[in-house]
Formats: sequence, C-alpha cells, structure tokens
Amino acid sequence: MTFAKAVAFFSLFLVASGAFAHHSFAMFDMTKTLTFKGVVVEYAWENPHTHVTVRVPPSEGATAGLWVVEGGAVNIMVRQGWSKTTYRIGDPITVIGHPMKDGSKAASLFYAVLPDGKRLYHDVARTNADGSSQAPSQ
Repeated sequence: MTFAKAVAFFSLFLVASGAFAHHSFAMFDMTKTLTFKGVVVEYAWENPHTHVTVRVPPSEGATAGLWVVEGGAVNIMVRQGWSKTTYRIGDPITVIGHPMKDGSKAASLFYAVLPDGKRLYHDVARTNADGSSQAPSQ
C-alpha cells in the first residue's frame, strides 16, 4: 500500500509541475497591435518561449529603441514555419505584435515579415480579445 501511495504522490507532482510551467501572455495588451521595423540583435531559439531582440532605428519615431519580442515555444514556432536559422544577427525584420500593457519595449509576436514579404506567425490558433480569428490572410 505504501508503494501505491508513493506512485500516486509522484504522479500528482508531475502533473502539478506541468501546470506551473506554463507561461502566460497576460502582460501583453492583446487588443492592440503594433508594427515596427528594425534589425535582429539576438535570436533566442529556446523553450519555454522563443525571443527576438530587435533594434529599431531613431527614424522609426516612437517605436525606436531595443525591443524584446516573445514568441511561442519552439514546437509551436516550428509548426508555423520557423526554424533556428530563420533569423541571424543583423537581419532586417518587420514585427507585428501586441505591446506590453505597461508601455515597456516588449511585445508578444503576432507575426514577422521576412524580406521577401512572407509572413511567419507565432500561432495561428490564437484569437483576438473579441474572440475573432487571427488566421493568416496571405
């Protein structure tokens, strides 16, 4: 009986730890969309979320500065066509994302536009705050 209790406790621990591992996007204002163009200064292809750091030049006005753009987990990004070599330091990038609620220079990736015009989405299954679809329309 003791062994069965130990296995049950361990199983419960594994399930509970998975719930705590989820990272929320609640800090982003999903009702607003922001577009900015810049150059990739870092491309972090890692879990739990991928990140692209973008330097936006002063010529871009209010969006100028260093932005951290948060994408999805690696497996989500791969399903949308991303890879660990999609961007390299120095590559131009256009980002469409949802800004931080507190106004800091960070955004949740909606999609990025490659130099050839192709859009790479974070996750087409997400919905807007009003429940409408964010499915791509290329």
